[in-house]
Amino acid sequence: MKQFEYVIKDELGVHARPAGLVVKAAKEFESEIVITKADKSANAKKLIALMGLAIKQGDRIIVKISGEDEDKAAAEMEKTLSEIL
Repeated sequence: MKQFEYVIKDELGVHARPAGLVVKAAKEFESEIVITKADKSANAKKLIALMGLAIKQGDRIIVKISGEDEDKAAAEMEKTLSEIL
């Protein structure tokens, strides 16, 4: 399992457009990708679940990836988050 933390920099937080881009990136991989904020978690491949976390600017999220392609998935998810959020 791979795991990393990321602090949201976008002033609007995780709204529809960036959430859609995160989901699109996550769906490229076989690995399970879970995003956690405080005590809530969501499957990164599910748009509504991800938006339900209500992630705001300054929030710290934890991204956990497990599966056959977890190394590649972790690198791509970290890149995606840094580019859009």
